[in-house]
Amino acid sequence: MSPPAPGPDAPLRVPPKCTACQDERVAWTSPRVDYCYDCLPGGPFTAPPCRTCGGVEDYFSQGLCALCHPRSPQHPGSCKGCLAWGVYPRHNWTCWVCRWWQSHYDKGICAFCGRSGVVSDQLACRLCLENARHAREPGEDLDLADANTHSQQLFFANMVFKRPVTPMPDYVTWTARWSQKNKNQLPHAPGTGFDENWEQLALFDIDPDPEALRRRILIEDSELTRYCAAIVADHSRRYGWSVRQRNAVIQSLRMLQTVRPTPTAKVRASDVIALRRYDGTISSTLEVLGEAGVLIEDVPTRIERYFTTKFVESGLLSDSMRAHLELWMQIMLAGSRQAPRQIPRDPATVALHIQGLAPVVQVWAEAGRTSFAETTKDDIHGALASLPTETSQRHYAENGLKSLFKILKGRKLVFANPMRGINVTPIATTIPLPLDTAAIRAELDSPDPAVALAVALVAFHALTGKQVRELHLTDIVDGRLRLAGRDIPLAAPVRTRLAAWLDHRSRTWPNSANPHLLINRRTAPRLVPGGHAFPWRNSAVRPRALREDRILHEIHATGGDVRRLCDLFGLSVEGATRYLATIEHPDLRDTE
Repeated sequence: MSPPAPGPDAPLRVPPKCTACQDERVAWTSPRVDYCYDCLPGGPFTAPPCRTCGGVEDYFSQGLCALCHPRSPQHPGSCKGCLAWGVYPRHNWTCWVCRWWQSHYDKGICAFCGRSGVVSDQLACRLCLENARHAREPGEDLDLADANTHSQQLFFANMVFKRPVTPMPDYVTWTARWSQKNKNQLPHAPGTGFDENWEQLALFDIDPDPEALRRRILIEDSELTRYCAAIVADHSRRYGWSVRQRNAVIQSLRMLQTVRPTPTAKVRASDVIALRRYDGTISSTLEVLGEAGVLIEDVPTRIERYFTTKFVESGLLSDSMRAHLELWMQIMLAGSRQAPRQIPRDPATVALHIQGLAPVVQVWAEAGRTSFAETTKDDIHGALASLPTETSQRHYAENGLKSLFKILKGRKLVFANPMRGINVTPIATTIPLPLDTAAIRAELDSPDPAVALAVALVAFHALTGKQVRELHLTDIVDGRLRLAGRDIPLAAPVRTRLAAWLDHRSRTWPNSANPHLLINRRTAPRLVPGGHAFPWRNSAVRPRALREDRILHEIHATGGDVRRLCDLFGLSVEGATRYLATIEHPDLRDTE
C-alpha cells in the first residue's frame, strides 16, 4: 500500500491528538472531531467497529482500527527495499537490514531484477540476494542469476537473520557488560596447560539444554578461550576473517569448554564436530585448536572410514587377518624406515588397493581362511578367477595383493610371497572420444566465473582437474602459466576469463589470504584448495573428458606428432600413444 497523500485535506493523513487527554488520536478528522471517544462531552462512548475489518478493539481514527489505518504506528506494510511484509510507518516502511544497507551501499539498478534501489557490491538488491541464499545448497556459492530467473519468494521482515533470543543474566548490567566485552583477550594465567593423560570419564552422556548453554556462553570466561585468544586474533588477521566469523569461533570455544567433562584435558576433534547440534563453527575451531597444540585427532580420515567399510564392518575377518591388513594400511599411508623401506603412498592409491583387495579377501574369509600365512599361488589364481576380466577390477586386485604380501613378507608375517612371478594384468584402455562443441562453448560462457575459467584452462591448455584445483595466484605472471617446469602462454579467451574471475574474487573476498587461484565460500578464510567437485559441480562437462577432447584435437591437427603432444601437455610416450591410436580409427578419422 502506498503512503497516503500529504496535505491538510488528505482523507487519511496523520490524525492529531485529542485536545483533552493528549494521548489518543481524535475520533474523526472528516467530519472534524477534536476529541477521542473516551473524552467526548457526555462520554465516554464506545468506539464503533472498524469499517474495514470489523474489529472492535484498538480503534484508532476515521472509523479504522490501529491495524487498518495506514498512518497508525501499528499498521504493517511492505518494506520499500526488499518488499518484506511486516514493517511499520514509524521506521519509514523499512526493515532493519534494509536500513543497514542504506548506510553501507549505494543506490543503483539491480542487475538481476531491474528494480531501482540500494544494491550490494554484487549489483544485486536485497530481495535477489535473499532468494539466492535460500536456493543455495550447502557448500555452494551464490547463483544470483539462476535463483531469480523465474520468480522470487517474499518473506517476513526482520526474521531472516533473527537468532534465538537469549535473555541477559540479571547480574550482568550494562556497565559491567561493556567492561567485560574484551575479556577473551586477557592473557591466560601463567602455567596454564592442558594434560592429555588424565580425563574425567562421564557416567552418562546427557546433552545439555540448548537454552541453558546459550545463557552460559554469554558469561563463560575459561582458560581455553584465553589460551587461544592470541591464535584466534592471528588467524583473523592473516586469513581475512570477518568479525562475524571470529566471534563465531570464540563462541564455539566457550561452548566447547562448557560441555567438556574435564576442563583441563586436551580437546578431542570428535567433541568439536559434535558442536554442530548447537550451531558451532567446526573447521575454523579445529584449525585454532590444532595450532594451539591442544587438539587430539580422533576422527578417522576418509581412507580409514573406507577401510573400515570394506574389511571391518562385515565381521567375517579373523583377528589375525584384520591386524595384518591394518599394519599394511599403516605402512602404506605413513611409510616405513624399517627394511624393506617404503615411502608414504597417496591415499588415492591406497583406496584403489583396498578396492581391489576387498573382493579377494572376502572370498577367502567366506571360505573359512583365518590367516594370510598359508596363502599359495593356487589360492591367488582361484580368487582372481572369480573376478571379471573385462574390467579393471582384476588389475587393481593384483596390484593390491602384490603390495600386501610384499609388506607382510618383509615383516616376516608370511612364509613366502605368493605373488612372486605373477604378472599383473594390463589395465583395459579406452579410446578417447570428442565432446560436443556446443556443450563446451556453453560452459565457456557460464555466468559462474569460476566455471568459465576452469573450463577455459582445460579446454585450451589440457590441464588436469588436480592441476586446476592446485593452481596458485603466483603461477600466472604476465599472461604466462608456469606449471611443473612448463612455461605456457595463456590463450586470449583464457586471459579474458581470468580477468573476470579475479575481479569477482576481489569483490567477493577482498581480504582472503588463500594463495590458490580458485576459491569458494569455504576455502576463502583458509589456505587449502577447493574440493574435487569445485567448480565442476555446476558444470555439464568433466575435466578428464574435456582434457581428452583437447589432446585428441591436437593429435589430429598435427597428423600424429607424438613429440609435440608430450611437449605441449607433459604426457609420457605411453600416454601419447593412446591418442596416436585414434588416427586410424574409422569413427575418428579426419575426412577433410
